[in-house]
This record gives sequence, structure tokens and C-alpha cells, in this order.
Amino acid sequence: MAETYQRVPMGAVKRIALIAHDNRKQDLLDWVRFNREALARHRLFATGTTGNLIARETGLDVVAFKSGPLGGDVQIGAKIVEGEIDALIFFWDPLEAQPHDPDIKALLRIAVLANIPVACNRATADFLLSSPLMTSEYERMVEDYGARLRR
Repeated sequence: MAETYQRVPMGAVKRIALIAHDNRKQDLLDWVRFNREALARHRLFATGTTGNLIARETGLDVVAFKSGPLGGDVQIGAKIVEGEIDALIFFWDPLEAQPHDPDIKALLRIAVLANIPVACNRATADFLLSSPLMTSEYERMVEDYGARLRR
């Protein structure tokens, strides 16, 4: 049975969500500082603490949602579902359990379902941001999982 896919256009200006756990905030901030010029060409979103830190330290315009443990991860997940986030850069701490782990798992699941690029560490974020696709239009293919569930 043929799968059905939806073509979802992404503009040349990407809408990028930035998230970092407490032990990874400095690493993300260093990455943002290093890539400030490239990131300034895009629209940035973040969970509350991370977004406010990035805006304060770099002068970049960042739309900040609530802090992750207070629902910010869920808010970003909702934006992904609504087609309002094109990429997710999430520097998470693999060695420390988070009180909102179910929200984090849901966010990553939604990102995969929506077929958006996800970077969970600095090397992947470097590859993602340096890709020529980041500054050009792109059509991502999103599987119609609803069709699968209706079978």
C-alpha cells in the first residue's frame, strides 16, 4: 500500500527553535555566539530561560516561550505541529534525568513526525546550520500518519 506524503514548503528564512538543559546552556550560548551572524538571518524561538539568556547575551531577537519545565517544550512542540517551526536545536543533557522528561520525549517525537531537522549536539548543529539548505527554500516530505492509523 502506497504511503501518502504531504509536501511542506520551508522558506529561505528558517524558523529555528533553540532549547538547552541547564548543564548545556553555556554550550548552546557559545554556539549561538559563534554562529550569531548566520542565526540573525533566521527567526529564532526558544524556551524561556534559554531564549532570555540568548537575547540578553547576543542581542538576537528571540521569541521566548515558558521555561521548559513549565511547559515551554510543549509550546514549541505545538508550534512544530502547527507548521511554525522549521528546525530544532536542542542541546539536552544525556546524563541527568529531567523532571519534564515526558515533555522532552513528546517534543522529539513530534519533531520526527513533522520531519524537521533536529540537532541534539554541537557537531550536528554545526552541520545543520552550515548546510546550503538552511538559506534556500526546501520542501520537506511529511508522512500522513493519520492515513496509517485509519487503516
